[in-house]
Parts: sequence; C-alpha cells; structure tokens
Amino acid sequence: MFIPEIEKSSRKKIKTFQEKKLREALSYLERHSPFYSELFKKEKTNISEIKTLEDLVKIPVTTKEMLQKRNEDFICVPKNKIVDFVTTSGTLGLPVTFALTENDLKRLAYNEYISFICADGSEDDIYQLTTTIDRRFMAGLAYFLGVRKLGAGIVRVGSGLPQLQWETIERIQPNALIVVPSFLLKLIDYAEKNNINYKNSPIKKAICIGEPLRNSDFSLNTLGKRIKEKWDIDLFSTYASTEMETAFTECKAGQGGHHHPELIIVELLDENNNVVKEGEQGEVTITTLGIEGMPLLRFKTGDICHAHHEACPCGRNTLRLGPIIGRTQQMIKFKGTTLYPPAIFDAIHAMPGIGNYIVEVYKNEIETDEILIHVENQKNNSDFKKNLQLHLKSKLRVTPKIELHPENSLLPKIFRKDSRKPIRFIDKR
Repeated sequence: MFIPEIEKSSRKKIKTFQEKKLREALSYLERHSPFYSELFKKEKTNISEIKTLEDLVKIPVTTKEMLQKRNEDFICVPKNKIVDFVTTSGTLGLPVTFALTENDLKRLAYNEYISFICADGSEDDIYQLTTTIDRRFMAGLAYFLGVRKLGAGIVRVGSGLPQLQWETIERIQPNALIVVPSFLLKLIDYAEKNNINYKNSPIKKAICIGEPLRNSDFSLNTLGKRIKEKWDIDLFSTYASTEMETAFTECKAGQGGHHHPELIIVELLDENNNVVKEGEQGEVTITTLGIEGMPLLRFKTGDICHAHHEACPCGRNTLRLGPIIGRTQQMIKFKGTTLYPPAIFDAIHAMPGIGNYIVEVYKNEIETDEILIHVENQKNNSDFKKNLQLHLKSKLRVTPKIELHPENSLLPKIFRKDSRKPIRFIDKR
C-alpha cells in the first residue's frame, strides 16, 4: 500500500515540512492574491516573520462571508489559466465560485488518489459513483480524477434512481460505491422490495460522503449501525469541502480521517480564534498548500470536531479528524440545550418505523429556537407520534415538535433537482 513518506514521518518532521510549505504559500499569496496582499498591508503583516505554525495566529482568519462578498479578489491567476470553475453548494449562504488551474486539477486528482488508497483502494477496484459530476460540483469531478489516477474503473451513474443503480451493479459488477450513507438504506430498501439478493452482490465497500457514520469515540452511530446490520460491507467515512480542495479519509482502522500534510495545514480554533488544547473540540480552520487558482489562508470552515494525534495502526503519523460534531452556523439552542443537526439525525435513525424525514428550525414568537421534525410514517397515527416524542426526549433530553407525513411525500423536498445533496435540515431562523 502506497503511503506518502511525509505521512509516515515523525510529528516534528511533519511540522518542519509544513512550515516550509507555509512560507511558500504566504509568498505566493502576497504576490498574487488581491485579497491577501491587501490584508497583509492593512494588518501590517510582515510575512517574513511568519516562520512557524504557531505564528499563524498573527494573521486574521478568513470567513465564508469574506469569500462570498469578495469572491473575485481571492483568485490568483488570470482567466486564461483557469481550466475549470466549480461552486460551493451554498448550504449556508451564497455559493462561491472556485477557479482551478491545470495544476490544481492534478493536485485534486492526487488528493483523491491517496484518499482512495487510504480506504483500501487499488487498480483492481471498480467504483460506482452515485453522486453528480455535473452542475459545477467539485466532489464528483475529484472522485473521477482520483479513480483515474488510481488506475481503477469508474461507473458514473449519478444521484438517486435505485433501480438504475442496481441494474448497473448487476451489469458491470463494481465492488465499491461512492455514496451518501443514507442512500445506502434506500438501495437496501429497494433491493428488499424487489427481491434483489444484495447481500451476495459484488459490492464489498462504500466510500461514504456528506454524512457522519461514527460517534466521537469512533463507534458507529445509529446510521452506520443500521447499514451494517443490513449489509455487512466495509464503510469508509470521508470529510471534505470545496474550499479545502482536500479530503480527510478513514483507513481500515476507522479512527478518523487522515490529514495529508503536503496538501493542507489544519488548526482547531475556539470561538475567539484561539487554538484549542489537544483533545478539545474546535472549528476546523485550514490553510491550503500547493493551490494556484484560489488558495485560502486560515479559512474557518464552520465545522466542529476533535483532532487525534497518536499514531495510527495503518502506519500514518498524521493527525486525524474525528466525526464532525456540527456546524457553527447550525447550532441550535433549544430549551436550554445546545444541539447540532447530526445529533438529531442520529436520534431519528435509532427509532424503528421512520421513513424519510426533515428537521426544520425556526424562531418562535419570543425569538427562541424551535425544532419541528417532519417524518414519513405508513401508519400516520398518534401512538407513533407519541412514541417518537418520548424516544427523542430520551436521546436529546428535549422534545421537538413532530409532524407526520404520508410515505414518500417528503422525497421531492429532500432530493431537490436544484440541490446536489440530500436536504434534511432546513434553517428558517
């Protein structure tokens, strides 16, 4: 199994390596980035004084709002050097356009190549891509490029359509899926209803994107358990974003997503932008390395998690990011309890008899947060609603409002044609 040498190095050597890369990145930003060259002048930042990772605190953070308001000023190359334009999904605000050069695409391919290898990938694999590669979506393109660099096969089926997914599996015999975890339950449900022997299918593993599969202690969460109880395939969690142009992917040990120090610098910050102590949760803040088109410096992703620094059984010594606990902008203060959507999703998954669902958050008449959970249920009766409320109270310590819906009625709202991701959380605040 190929592991980049730097990822097997000591923490001290990795730090020294990253500090060299940081100085190169700062020099590039000062020369080519309208936004950062202006920031350095405004803050009187002498980049020659930024020599260590600890020195990064001398530079202000970059936020999503800055990217949205000054998108063009982050681009570091002339338009004739841009070979691909991608956009963020706009989940928490206006979409942002990212410009990629030829070298950026090569870097993207390398990132996914080493990520697939991390998840036991080889040239003998055939991956079925169940997410879109169009609509300016970086992830679908990254998966395609990474599989090509791996030398494996890829089948670009796209999102949804369980019937087509199973027809393709039967026809082409892929052994791996690139998939949103909850869609695996849809595939299982379709297979059971149509007498498809999915347990003896060629699928042996799934590269899972977009939703957490594990708790903070790395045990499978309810969604992960439901999948494994039905279909005993290997599940590999990944964490990535368009802004990072980098992925954190689990290895077979399932102990968090591995950091690639040649591609990105990671800080975990508290709400005052101070670096948290080891073992404490913080907001993932990244500085990209080796990007030409639109590199970012100390960009706050909005994602909250823990970092783990002990060596991994796989041979990598890089830090690992634990499951995302939540997003700063999606934090809910409900009846004195702080909640994030993943905790609500996990509680819902643990309740038998639930079909599709959507969690809606809004402000009530006294301007405090309210939670309304829309749930599909075949029986559509008051007993189910009461049992669900009791179940959620036992899991969350609070009782959200419940609204029942007929089977499959929520599907158009969850899998919208104008969205690249399933929509299970609606924030109306």
